[in-house]
Amino acid sequence: MKRAYNFNAGPSALPLSVLERAQRELLDFQGTGMSVMELSHRSKEYDAVHNNAKQLLKELMNIPDTYDVVFLQGGASLQFSMVPMNLLGNEQIGNYVLTGSWSEKALKEAKKVGKTHVAASTKETNYTRIPATEDIQLSEQAAYLHITSNNTIFGTQWHEFPDLTVDLVADMSSDILSREVNVEQFALIYAGAQKNLGPSGVTVVILRNDLLERIPDNLPTMLDYRTYTTSNSLYNTPPTFAIYMLSLVLEWVKEQGGVKAVEQRNKEKAAVIYEAIDKSNGFYLPHAEKESRSLMNVTFNLPNDEVAKKFLGAAKERGFVGLAGHRSVGGCRASIYNAVPYEACEALAQFMDEFRKRNV
Repeated sequence: MKRAYNFNAGPSALPLSVLERAQRELLDFQGTGMSVMELSHRSKEYDAVHNNAKQLLKELMNIPDTYDVVFLQGGASLQFSMVPMNLLGNEQIGNYVLTGSWSEKALKEAKKVGKTHVAASTKETNYTRIPATEDIQLSEQAAYLHITSNNTIFGTQWHEFPDLTVDLVADMSSDILSREVNVEQFALIYAGAQKNLGPSGVTVVILRNDLLERIPDNLPTMLDYRTYTTSNSLYNTPPTFAIYMLSLVLEWVKEQGGVKAVEQRNKEKAAVIYEAIDKSNGFYLPHAEKESRSLMNVTFNLPNDEVAKKFLGAAKERGFVGLAGHRSVGGCRASIYNAVPYEACEALAQFMDEFRKRNV
């Protein structure tokens, strides 16, 4: 079996050992004679899977008891609406830092719910950097400050989170579990699973318990965080197979040595590709400024569209998948999430060197 060098931005690579275990258990999960997909979500067998995923996430991220972990559907895109619906009071203002397309979309949804304020933005430079904390200007009556911790399209990432006197909310869809973070810096963290946590279909929300007191009572049931905290995310049928896969990925992270070990490997993976860019004498042009570079999404352009097209065609022939940049930026993007092995990044860097030498 030949596996592709998978650099897709999402859904993205999953650990091979996780896929193989899921394959082994697909038809008969733990002697039940059923697949996980066939188990009742009220069964003791599924209940163990569900709670294992929740407990492993708490363990790996050092989530305090003052926070809850819930599993939802709808992806991060639904959270763009749920965050302001639950946390934005009548006289309060949702503050947003714009660092890319996803933060723009989060702001757009919040505007439909209540008052908003752009506390900082790097749109004027086409999102090539993360703003400094001193550039963030909060409004009066700020309900929260929303950031996107990693920007998949533009290849930028927050390396230090703003420490301000306001609740911090983060969309961590594309870098959760890729590095150690202090959860207590945040009031709420949300993440779609399809980058580092597992397949698409489940969304993780980590929220501080006292936030529940702020939620208005007139929300639709399925848009109220309390529905999930009080039912252990089992109010309705959850995405059981996606949560099962999440639990396997979390076990894999633990086997790798935990988040600290994964973070070190991610730094090494990113370094080898950025080195190929930096030593190319301008043949590869990075989109992100160096101090804002993402460890998850390496974005770069080539001298012109013709050369970029040639690069992508040659890369495809060599087994590299998903290297085309987002249509709004163009160029190329290598998404190197947790499950992408170092060897794939090393192979890409070698290919980049070879291609440059043939095309300068």
